[in-house]
Amino acid sequence: MDADIDAGALCVVETLRRAGFQALLAGGCVRDLALGRTPKDWDVATDAGPAEVAALFEHTVPVGAQFGISLVVFDEVAYEVARFRRDGPYRDSRRPTSIEPADARADAARRDFTINGLFYDPTSGELLDYVGGQRDLHAKVIRAIGDPAARFAEDHLRLLRAVRFAARLGFAIDPATWDALCAQAESIASVSAERIRDELTLLLTAGGAGCGLRLLEQSGLLQAVLPEVAALRDVPQEAEFHPEGDVWTHVQLLFEHLDEPSAELAWSALLHDIGKPPTMVRAERIRFYGHDAVGASLAAAICGRLRMSNEARRRICTLVADHMRISHVRQMRPSTLMRLLRAPHFPELLLLHRADCLASHGQLDLYEFCQAQLADRKKECLRPPALLTGDDLIALGLAPGPLFREILTAVEDAQLEGRLDSYQSALRFVQRKFCVDPAA
Repeated sequence: MDADIDAGALCVVETLRRAGFQALLAGGCVRDLALGRTPKDWDVATDAGPAEVAALFEHTVPVGAQFGISLVVFDEVAYEVARFRRDGPYRDSRRPTSIEPADARADAARRDFTINGLFYDPTSGELLDYVGGQRDLHAKVIRAIGDPAARFAEDHLRLLRAVRFAARLGFAIDPATWDALCAQAESIASVSAERIRDELTLLLTAGGAGCGLRLLEQSGLLQAVLPEVAALRDVPQEAEFHPEGDVWTHVQLLFEHLDEPSAELAWSALLHDIGKPPTMVRAERIRFYGHDAVGASLAAAICGRLRMSNEARRRICTLVADHMRISHVRQMRPSTLMRLLRAPHFPELLLLHRADCLASHGQLDLYEFCQAQLADRKKECLRPPALLTGDDLIALGLAPGPLFREILTAVEDAQLEGRLDSYQSALRFVQRKFCVDPAA
């Protein structure tokens, strides 16, 4: 295996070995190296315990000492170092009730999927495979190690992980592993909301999201974790605007047009049309009145259920609520348009709009219109210095209150539309519109 090993990971391995311990690269980083990918994380497996690891390195963090796990930190980069172990019974569908030190072969046998059960010796260049991981990498198969039902029962988050790995790598799921996954799909409810959220976020952002969504739906996992999204299946749309088919098909296709989206953009793409099922009416044609507002409300409930941060919840719900606004940009007053163009969430809103169009009718005229507007207006033109401030209004004899916002907004509207360009013209505007005497 032609491997380009991270310098910090190599230092961890070499330090452990100089002290007389075994040390191998393990798990996902070995999988990625074997596939010619650059690992995002570097894990080391060893026969040293956390106390012995702590004695060898200046900065360590005992993140799971009871399981033989610690972090070694070099230059603010953390490397997970885990003791070879054999797990006892699992009783909470997440953690073993006991562990015991073991060798590399036993350690590989307790891992989730064969492609994650590989070890690599960076000194000799030897790939150690006790579970058939190389075979499955070549065959492009996700296969549970040992009994699939037992592997999933040990930690039900592995149900989502199997789907994520298959989607990200473009692999098929082994039939026996797939059958066990489907049989236990409802058990995902035993996993904490935070772990489900993080795993779904990786699925939506790490590549292959469309494939991942299909597997979630086919396995029953989607109904178990996001019933509001599962409800999009078979919801019809007008072929004139959505030749691709129903709402669920549209959402899957949309991810083919997002390149490395942020977590918030990815979640808003998934949730942008969840307001359609409850708002669908059939008149002269199929309509979804107010689905953006209803969708934002449903998105807020989902974000709360998955324990997202307040900032993430706000951004996702804003994108869902505003995803139809770009369809009105040609009719907007100049001030309304410029406020939209300068909104903090507008860059992601524009990306969502582009993907939304490409996954349906394919027309990008409004996307191009917005791009042209941004190009024509320099940053300072979108947010020019205020002609009047609250202090100016107080100097006019006005008492602070709700009227302040109304006056300042009206002044800025007129400024953005080119009707005001100076302090004096703003004063005259306030006097005329709000019956305020500047000389008072």
